[in-house]
Amino acid sequence: MPRRIRFNAFQMNAASHQAPGLWRHPRDLSHRYTDPGHWVELAQLLERGVFDGVLFADVLGANDVYASGPEAALRHGVQLPVNDPLALIPLMAQATRHLGLGVTSALAYEHPYLFARRLSTLDHLTRGRVAWNIATRCFDSADRNMGLAHPPTAEERFDIAEEYLEVVYKLWEASWEDDAVRRDRSGGLYTDPAKVHPIAHHGRHFDVPGIHLCEPSPQRTPLLQVQAGTSLRATRLAAQHAEAIFVSGPSIAVVRRLVEQVRQALSAAGRTREDVLIYTQALVITAPTAAQAQDKHMDLLRHVDVEGALALLSGWSGIDFSRHPRDEPIEAVATSAERTALAAFSQGQPGRQWTVGEAARFIGLGGRGPVIVGSPPQVADQLEQWADATGVDGFNLSWALAHETLQDVVELIVPELQQRGRYAQGYAGGTLREQLFSRGPRLSASHTARRVRIAPARGEAGAHADSPALGQTP
Repeated sequence: MPRRIRFNAFQMNAASHQAPGLWRHPRDLSHRYTDPGHWVELAQLLERGVFDGVLFADVLGANDVYASGPEAALRHGVQLPVNDPLALIPLMAQATRHLGLGVTSALAYEHPYLFARRLSTLDHLTRGRVAWNIATRCFDSADRNMGLAHPPTAEERFDIAEEYLEVVYKLWEASWEDDAVRRDRSGGLYTDPAKVHPIAHHGRHFDVPGIHLCEPSPQRTPLLQVQAGTSLRATRLAAQHAEAIFVSGPSIAVVRRLVEQVRQALSAAGRTREDVLIYTQALVITAPTAAQAQDKHMDLLRHVDVEGALALLSGWSGIDFSRHPRDEPIEAVATSAERTALAAFSQGQPGRQWTVGEAARFIGLGGRGPVIVGSPPQVADQLEQWADATGVDGFNLSWALAHETLQDVVELIVPELQQRGRYAQGYAGGTLREQLFSRGPRLSASHTARRVRIAPARGEAGAHADSPALGQTP
């Protein structure tokens, strides 16, 4: 039988995410991003559409590569202003019963001891529906404003990431036993101290000797998500740790290649394809008829802000596009193999020579994924083609107009896919992990986090042996 197609919503706690200039459209409501009701309405809409969840992207710095400053990003509203997405999670959880709630947090900027408590708290408040999109860093401007005068190299960042994950896994998975909390009123015992263990972590980057501050949450470890990069180290990180992996590319060929890379990395990490869900980014523009959908697409294109898109592309790639004519071939600019934000253009349509301006107009509506336009049957046909040809499990759907774009998907595309038997009719219930994988609320027994061990205490309280490496027993 054809596999089920899944939807996830791709959002940002800002007035503009990956459609620069669309905030100017008369029907757009993204200016309401500071209004709690805006997010409650979105959460209820997505749950009505049986979306797996919502993923909040985040940035901790300004897109200030373009023209060597933040002026363009500020002027055009390019992911500025931007608010903290974590504060939205309890709000949206209170308004829903099943919707997954994912937040991006770059581990370069918060100590794992504090972060572990923050995510455990959210997992409690959402009744086990929170997910963590693991990022290693943000912009150079974030590094500067966080006081990182000499930020780590890419390889060093991944070394730090591996140890960071080791620390939070120990806190989430090993510090508190399942039955540590007794709440024994007659005996006057709330928590059994013998069942709460210091993690005794003494590593190269982090020193965390003590216990986790939170009792075990419904999932213990939140659902783990990773945006798969194109470097071998990034792909390896995703394959070893992620339960949901996000990829993006402008063509079926590019996405198929990325999915194959993920599969190979999963095999090398000793995991199976069934251990992970893979989503690819897309923007859907639809209406009851094909002609209406095309008219809507052309209307949206007229509102794309090209300079704003160039500011966004500059932040992604590290290249100051204010210094390049818009008719310059993109290949002449993309001289570094690490500039992955540009590589997709040359790989997506072999033989086509993209210009800087064309690349800006492409990402100006929906980012680096495809724009799928048509009537409900036409869109459903294209989504099925993408899913079947690439092997992805679902789509990370971006938006052009808030909340019209996703409302169209819920009201027009979801029923079409349900009628075809390619989309869920409802939720299975339970935690996010249970809903996605139809198994228990905790990480699978084979996941590396379930194999962490902490050193036993020796001597008086607080004196502990050094912790072993991740996945090893003492």
